Amino acid sequence: MKFNTKVIHGGQHHDPSTGAVMPPVYQTSTFIQTSPGKPLADYEYSRASNPTRTALENALASIENGTRGLAFSSGLAATDCVLRSFKAGDEIIAMDDLYGGTYRMFSRIYKDSGIKFHFVDMTDIEKLKSLINENTKLIWVETPTNPLMKLADIAEVAKITKAHNILFAVDNTFATPYLQKPLDLGVDIVMHSATKYLGGHSDVIAGALIVKDEALGEQLHFQQFATGGTLGPMDSFLVLRGIKTLSLRVQRHCENGEKVVEFLRNHPKIDTVYYPGLKSHPFHEIAKKQMKAFGGMVSFTFKSGKKEDSIAFLEKLKVFTLAESLGGVESLANHPALMTHASIPADKRAEVGITDDLVRLSVGIEDAEDLIADIEQALA
Repeated sequence: MKFNTKVIHGGQHHDPSTGAVMPPVYQTSTFIQTSPGKPLADYEYSRASNPTRTALENALASIENGTRGLAFSSGLAATDCVLRSFKAGDEIIAMDDLYGGTYRMFSRIYKDSGIKFHFVDMTDIEKLKSLINENTKLIWVETPTNPLMKLADIAEVAKITKAHNILFAVDNTFATPYLQKPLDLGVDIVMHSATKYLGGHSDVIAGALIVKDEALGEQLHFQQFATGGTLGPMDSFLVLRGIKTLSLRVQRHCENGEKVVEFLRNHPKIDTVYYPGLKSHPFHEIAKKQMKAFGGMVSFTFKSGKKEDSIAFLEKLKVFTLAESLGGVESLANHPALMTHASIPADKRAEVGITDDLVRLSVGIEDAEDLIADIEQALA
């Protein structure tokens, strides 16, 4: 089954009792049992499993070419579930350019658990190799990264993890399974903030994990069930509905993103444009190798280098909405240093290149001419 068909039908079936084309929202906490310990069907309690969430999880597994999907109350809840697999003395190597919430969880929530974190530029394979030892249990990668659009060569990192029997997890939120299939490249765990492109309409908070190994899937499901960060039935329905238009939306995000990038790179006030589709992007060849297209996320800096210029620009936007998050149908604009990445210490932001004049755009599916006109008037 091809991807455009999978997002509609993958892992799905019509409701057997009514023939409903879309899975019903099973808004129930518990399910009848015919005898103690013998449920009528496969469901006992919605924290463990719920038919609407099951429909979403089946769809997630299908579109990522996995065997097991798990839906969570947020992307961070999904990330937390993975981290509960490790104990004091274990070491985790993570990309140095990460979503601020992920960095906060790694460096502050788990800092006293005895797990040691290394943050490294994953584009430097030799540096990555030098950090691996017998205690290394997980490598965590975002690609493209948030907000600097750095890329890791997934297949190359996978060779290293397989050789050392280390779990490999990829945050695939920016690329989506439409553009990139980490499991096919050797990854063990794919994570999504399903709030973003999978949901696609800025109306739900959700997260997802997808794996190929069934035993790993069972382990993660137990941790999800035992800690309770599951996604409710209505939110599951909304993400499943969003997935059905994922192909069409991401195609338009990519088309508009390329047009916005072309305008920005030729504007006299703009210094650096971060977008993997640019031939000047340092990891453009990696992007061509592992991505179908280059997405709708764009970051840029000003030639003045002034924070005040980025703030003034953001305050004057009219079609773009100044707000956190990304991946919705509407275009959003964000100041990483003051918004999504404010929890990262200033010296760490500077170290990876998140400057105070950096702006991140989530280019939506509006008319590209309107988006460019909005950017132009705000820059003027």
